[in-house]
Amino acid sequence: MQKKLEYTLWYESPAKSWNEALPLGNGKLGAMVFGEAEKERIQLNEDTVWSGGFIDRINPDSYTHLEEVRRLLREGEIEEAQLLARYAMTGTPQSERCYQTLGDLMLDTTHLPGEITHYRRELDLEKAVSRVSFQSGETEYTREVFISQPQNVLVIHYRASCPHSLNFHVKISRDRFFNTVWKENGNRIAFEGTNGGKDGIDFCCMAQGACIGGTLEVLGEYIVVRNADEATILLAAATSYREKNPIEYCRDRLSQCEGISAETLFAEHLEEYQAYFQRCSLSLEENEESCSLPTDKRLERFREGAGDNGLIALYFHYGRYLLISSSRPGSLPANLQGIWNDSMRPSWDSKYTININTEMNYWPAEMCGLSECHLALFDHLKRMYPHGLHTAKTMYHARGWVAHHNTDIWGDTAPQDVHIPATYWVMGAAWLCTHIWEHYSYTLDKTFLQDHFYLLKDACVFFLDYLIEDEKGRLLISPSTSPENSYFLPGTKKPAQFCQGCAMDSQILTELFQGCIAACEILGGEEELKKQLSAALEKIPSPQIDSTGRIMEWLDEYEEKEPGHRHISHLYALYPGHQITSKTPELMQAARKTLEYRLAHGGGHTGWSRAWIINFWAQLHDREKAEENIKLLLIKSTLPNLFDNHPPFQIDGNFGGIAGISRTILQSGMDYVELLPALPPSWKNGEIKGLHARGGLTFHISWKDGKLEHIEITAKVPYKGTLQYQDKKIPLSIAEGETILMNSELQMI
Repeated sequence: MQKKLEYTLWYESPAKSWNEALPLGNGKLGAMVFGEAEKERIQLNEDTVWSGGFIDRINPDSYTHLEEVRRLLREGEIEEAQLLARYAMTGTPQSERCYQTLGDLMLDTTHLPGEITHYRRELDLEKAVSRVSFQSGETEYTREVFISQPQNVLVIHYRASCPHSLNFHVKISRDRFFNTVWKENGNRIAFEGTNGGKDGIDFCCMAQGACIGGTLEVLGEYIVVRNADEATILLAAATSYREKNPIEYCRDRLSQCEGISAETLFAEHLEEYQAYFQRCSLSLEENEESCSLPTDKRLERFREGAGDNGLIALYFHYGRYLLISSSRPGSLPANLQGIWNDSMRPSWDSKYTININTEMNYWPAEMCGLSECHLALFDHLKRMYPHGLHTAKTMYHARGWVAHHNTDIWGDTAPQDVHIPATYWVMGAAWLCTHIWEHYSYTLDKTFLQDHFYLLKDACVFFLDYLIEDEKGRLLISPSTSPENSYFLPGTKKPAQFCQGCAMDSQILTELFQGCIAACEILGGEEELKKQLSAALEKIPSPQIDSTGRIMEWLDEYEEKEPGHRHISHLYALYPGHQITSKTPELMQAARKTLEYRLAHGGGHTGWSRAWIINFWAQLHDREKAEENIKLLLIKSTLPNLFDNHPPFQIDGNFGGIAGISRTILQSGMDYVELLPALPPSWKNGEIKGLHARGGLTFHISWKDGKLEHIEITAKVPYKGTLQYQDKKIPLSIAEGETILMNSELQMI
């Protein structure tokens, strides 16, 4: 049908800035490769290099002033309630820990025989390797960089086409932010340090060299290679967060790899990586003129209006690559920048913002067949849990566990910052715990559900204690905010944020409670909990429509301070929630009107917000709007290396974007699947393999002239439900392990 899609980002010049460098990662180690021919910089990350140790930041005055804050809210004294919360409920100190760069590896090539020509820099998504090639004089130079997950080392393999032509030196550094540097074994250099004093994190970074032909020695802080045919540099890093002795860990890693060739290391890396990457593929018709261009020029041409569905497919696979590279079993979950950060004090600390951004990182995980990548998030919920128990008990005298709008490496759950529109929001753990049910709904892994049920249960139990009942019998969160929006106090132009029971609170609670009830039914027992949650659900407000025909964001109608606000939290019930569907047509229409209003006032101006909007339009089955916003994500919010641009770079837009692309092709519940619900009009011909649906199904779907052509469905477990394409709906029954084929009429073939 189409030419084979190339899985390659490529450029004709080195990166001029970090936003043009190319990312590598194995979940724990990360690197940004700049690709300069003579003076290469590889910026380094290790996922546990954070600024310090855990601090109990609970404000001791929180609980004694909680009821006063609630009274002020009931009586309409919003400004006073906000001021009191600022004093009594803010964390002490106000901030969590921040994620930091590990440092840089600098590789300087010397004695080049002539002018540099035939330069090319690329990132091969299919093989997870960065390549730089160029010619100097008659000699061709090739430098490959990859990060091995099996060995947990970064590998640089550098070759020259002419004998004895390779001369370079390597240095690793962390500016001034380390303790000591040393050399050992005649082929290693290292530095180590501590972040955050006696309770902080010790770290070590160590590099080792080897060459074929020529010589290698360590002089001062440098590995120096002279007159070699080829050379290999290995780099290991570790911290005391995982390893009792990070220095010995690095020594062991490098010693274990010392006798292994670069080719063998690469083969081992490739086998492990492709087990993830090859599960899913998307092919769209390519523009021949565009696909022959370097990626940055291709993106520029796309911005000028040239059609290029091949670029969209490349973006889709890049997003999968980024998730595989930044979140693996045993690593920390992907943070605000995945794993890639070059700063000691990055924007928003590059940690976990859990009032949308962290959740967005995992929207594509299940659909794209990367369930294992989701596991790092669940491990982090377990780290958060004991702190969340303490926060719930100390701040609110409640059972269960709670988290506010941020967390860090230690699983801190106390309020973060002093930012009224976000700091005192208590729904972080609740939203994260909905991912437990989401993971189960795709994998049907009962053991996983049993092992994580306590997190789901205790997130619910907190709210059974924390919710208040108003004069209308509604159960509400108080105090609350609608992240991170503001309204004008009635009759004034004074902005305010505090409220009781904003729409998103109720929508998240509905998803959380329903998921927990379903888990109880699958696992058995917990009858009293089911009874309490069911009773609470009767009193939790459902989505409401205001006088303008839009979904209400607060319990009362207010004028928004920023009508085009980037957060559209009150549409959570549309996506990722499941409360606004085709079964609620009035709410669907109100959601559409809400979205149109936000966009008409400048909404979608951040990358992650645009990605969320794509998912909204997909859920509304609007093919044209879904396509328009996929294009706008690339046109307005994508950097030269295809990273998402908030600005600055945030990875949630990449992940939310590919979730939206997936949802234009397939949507599902536990007992239904809908095919091509929002297929963009310009995607005339295409196919996708390895797309997953709830209920344990895997799909291979092809379409021609915008119409369904062929379906292949494989069931992990016995499945009974319905399959829908346009107006045609049929019962679907598949045995465990069975694969069935169907035509465009949904008939078996």
